[in-house]
Amino acid sequence: QEEVDGRSIYVGNVDYQSTPEQLEQFFHVVGVIERVTILFDRYSGLPKGYAYVEFENIESVERAIEELHGKEFRGREIRVTAKRTNLPGFKKRGGFRGRGGFRGTRGTPRGTRGGF
Repeated sequence: QEEVDGRSIYVGNVDYQSTPEQLEQFFHVVGVIERVTILFDRYSGLPKGYAYVEFENIESVERAIEELHGKEFRGREIRVTAKRTNLPGFKKRGGFRGRGGFRGTRGTPRGTRGGF
């Protein structure tokens, strides 16, 4: 998986009506493309506005970032970055947000401020 991710780019701010064929045509100037993946919301079925492009070789990734980041594609300025590899076991959100959390100093009698 890491080898494939090393040959892939993230493309942000993609027009919602874009097709994989249109993205392939746009990115073919920097190298041979193996696969184009446009992501869709699983509940609404609508495009999320970003895609991944996998190239045949890793050199195309740097060329795509240097030459196509910030360029206009179907009326929108796209963002092109190297695809990062997701690490198993790490969640997007961390910490104790939304779980109540810690609310004071433990072991102090009620009504005292606790050592301030």
